[in-house]
This record gives sequence, C-alpha cells and structure tokens, in this order.
Amino acid sequence: MTSREIIRAVLEFDRPPRIGMTLPEPYPNDFLRGRWRRPPEQELPPKGNEFRRWRDEWGVIWATLSKFIRGEPVEAAVPDWADLDSYQPPDLGNRADYAEAAREFAADTEKFRVGGIPGFTFNVARYIRKLENYLCDLAIERENIDRLHVIVRAELLKAIDCWADAGADAIAFCEDWGTQDRLMISPSMWREIFKPEFRALAGRAHERGMFVLMHSCGKMTAIIEDLIECGVNCLQFDQPRLHGIEYLADHYGGRVAFWCPVDIQKTLQTKDSEQIRADARLMIERLGGFGGGFIGGYYGANEAIGITPEIQDIACKAFVEFGRYE
Repeated sequence: MTSREIIRAVLEFDRPPRIGMTLPEPYPNDFLRGRWRRPPEQELPPKGNEFRRWRDEWGVIWATLSKFIRGEPVEAAVPDWADLDSYQPPDLGNRADYAEAAREFAADTEKFRVGGIPGFTFNVARYIRKLENYLCDLAIERENIDRLHVIVRAELLKAIDCWADAGADAIAFCEDWGTQDRLMISPSMWREIFKPEFRALAGRAHERGMFVLMHSCGKMTAIIEDLIECGVNCLQFDQPRLHGIEYLADHYGGRVAFWCPVDIQKTLQTKDSEQIRADARLMIERLGGFGGGFIGGYYGANEAIGITPEIQDIACKAFVEFGRYE
C-alpha cells in the first residue's frame, strides 16, 4: 500500500498493514504537506528583551524572547471594536497562493497530501483581538464576537475550498483549547459559540472530500465527543497522557484517530528508553487497536522541551518496531 492508502485506512479504521507515521528521515513519513504562499511578515524593531517582533498577515503584532519559541501576540489587530468596520483580513481565497502546493500534490500521488489552514475560527479570532481581550469578549461582547467570527469564517472557507481544488486529501489546523487541567472556557459556552463553527468548517471540508486533522494542546477532553460529532477525523495530541491513553482508547477509540508523539511532558522528559518504548507500544496497541486509528508523530522542537534528538529517536525506532499489525 502507498502512504496515501495507509493513512486513509488508518483514518477510516480499514485495517492498514501498519500505523501511520510522520517521522524524520531515515524513518517513514506518510504525509506530504502542501506549501501555501503566505503573505510576508513585516519585521518590526524588537522592544526591551525581545528576540524578534513582527506583524503577521492578519495585522497582529507578535514578539518572541527566544529563537526556540514561536512567540505570542503582543498587540491586537483590532484593539477597539470600532476598528472592526474597517478591518481588512488577508484573502485566503487567492488561488495563486496554492499553485506550488497543487504542483507538488500532482507530482507525488503516493503520499497523503495535507493542506494547512491557520486554525478554525477561535484560533484566528483570539489573535486578532488578543487572548485576554477575546475571552472577556465571549462573555460581554457577543454581538461583536459574532461579527468578527463571520469575517474569519469566510476566509477559512475560502482556504478549505482552495486546498480541495489543489488536490489535498485533508486539511490540518492547530487550535489549542485547554489549560493543563481543563477547557479554556466552559463546555456550555464552547457548544453554544464554537460548535456551530466546527460544524460549518469541518462540514465544508467533508463536502469537498477531505479529512479533518486537528491539533490541540491542553486538557480539552470535555469537548472530544463534540469534535467527533462535528466531523473531526483525527486529533493530534502532543500530551496524550494529559487525557490518559487508556481513557482515550476506552471512550473514543474506533471513532476518531489519534496522531501523537510519545508524550512531550510526561514521558520524553524522563529520558528513560524503556518508558519511552513502553508508551509508544501502548499507544499503538490501544489507540491504534481498532483496525487502525493511530499515527506515530514527532515533536519538531526538541530544544523547546529540553531534550535532544537522540531521545525522540528512541520513540521513532519503537514506532517502527511495534507499528506493524499482524
């Protein structure tokens, strides 16, 4: 089977010969990630102890204190709701920005082809308003929140359509919904405001024949059932132990796939080869034990979590060793 066929079988629980893998060379990588031509970032002079400061395509100003971390928004693109009427988002429907990805996808039909979008509605809107403002807005500025969400959703729907036209098999996005012990907002508020957003965006992807792959950090276990109902096909967790590997398997196994490295906070940090190998095997057997359902992943910033590539190499070898089904 080709990588594309294997990942489809993993996501559809259709008995693939092995788990899916997104590992660095010399190990298997079943994904081909399309390169979307993003508008250039505007470099700005750093302030204080900042390592770097810049403005992104949404008008959000970011800064970082280290080359090892992605940074955080420091100034909102819409600091005052009066600015929303004149706000101009980037055009995510420009087909030319996806042309290179379309050529890459056409040239390699054996890999599972993935198009990235900048999040679903929350992940973009929270940056535009800046998180501390946005969380207050959810409670006291609902009318304005709805207006902002309409703007963001429209651009994301364009991006989904463009990726489908480019030949993607799936869209992938990041949307961190959890703290270390709970959902960032109440589950009831999430279901009222954000579940319709997920239905609309995941629904468009499915209408266009694509799977939906979602990354989320933190303990957002309370909405996993909702995400499945909305059409999310695969959950990418860097901290599977935060939810509980057995819990995920017992409650959601066979209904949503999981794409995980060995846990980046609990297990890789031990640097214990036996624990790392045991976690890799447990996820393969439990999360991937439903005729599919598991993709072995790799955390791409070893320096940021204080480990060396040699530590993750233990996990890579374990995924390959234990990842073939009988």
